[in-house]
Amino acid sequence: MSITVVDMHTGGEPLRIVTSGYPPIPKGTILEKRAFVRDNLDHLRRMLIFEPRGHHDMYGALLVEPDLPGADLAVLFMHNEGYSTMCGHAIIALGRYAVDHGLVEAREPLTQVNIECPCGMVVASVEVADGKAGAVSFESVPAFLFAAGKSVVLPDYGRIHFDVAYGGAFYALADCRQFGLRFGRHGAAAFVKAATTLTEKLKAELPLSHPEHEDLAFLYGTILTDGMESEPGRPTRNVCVFADAEVDRSPTGSGVTARLAAMHAKKQVAVGERRVFESIVGSRFEGAVARTTTAGPHAAIVARVSGRAHYSGTAEFTLEEDDVLGRGFLVK
Repeated sequence: MSITVVDMHTGGEPLRIVTSGYPPIPKGTILEKRAFVRDNLDHLRRMLIFEPRGHHDMYGALLVEPDLPGADLAVLFMHNEGYSTMCGHAIIALGRYAVDHGLVEAREPLTQVNIECPCGMVVASVEVADGKAGAVSFESVPAFLFAAGKSVVLPDYGRIHFDVAYGGAFYALADCRQFGLRFGRHGAAAFVKAATTLTEKLKAELPLSHPEHEDLAFLYGTILTDGMESEPGRPTRNVCVFADAEVDRSPTGSGVTARLAAMHAKKQVAVGERRVFESIVGSRFEGAVARTTTAGPHAAIVARVSGRAHYSGTAEFTLEEDDVLGRGFLVK
């Protein structure tokens, strides 16, 4: 067995792009392809994402044949727990990758890349100068505030107030100060414990629904913020803890989209107003509400999020028949 990959990162968050070695994926919708890979090829996800080739917080992308008209490429996202529906940091990396590797024709000063994701079509715009790709922005599917001003009582933390918003995936949004946390003062482990406690509580008690497909109606994680949404003159920090307690090193593209939807619904950001979102490691995305729209019964927005991705290496991974640990394991 041999699988080749190109590794990139966006704001510190890794992306392992599969370039060869996967068996053919049957034709169908992107959600059908996602289900097939999940049900039949999950051993390859574990091999690429888990140790000894990856780690607990590794992230991956598998390019598949597009189904939607106008799509330049289609992608399935992989992480430590399974397969997500949207990933903004991956879109930023894939936009640059598509231009650099000739998946689309490079046009200066801006090249559009239409990327089909499990949540729908995402349009990336790649800055191109002298034939080289640079910064990338994207407009994702309609995002909306699903539940506002909710609260739950959590062991060790007491009553916690939160919102739930959709930005290609559903996130709980909560001010980290309610948990006694401060950015720069507390480490990632404390944020992971708090966010995971809230996520697990809401998964058990808060039903979700999506107007287009029930496969999208699950809570992907919790985003803890610094509570500075209403202060437009300064960056607002957040950390996204998703899947199986995985920590996003970037500000989280789909998370920024969800935050913008919630902020707009609360009149904390106007259409066209640019805001800066900073991650737990200090990397930044810029985000804005591009326009308003609807998503089924929900008032919604289309967000524009921008950032930069960089290459970190290439690899060919192999697996010997008698290598049990080589099939993938995690040490937490």
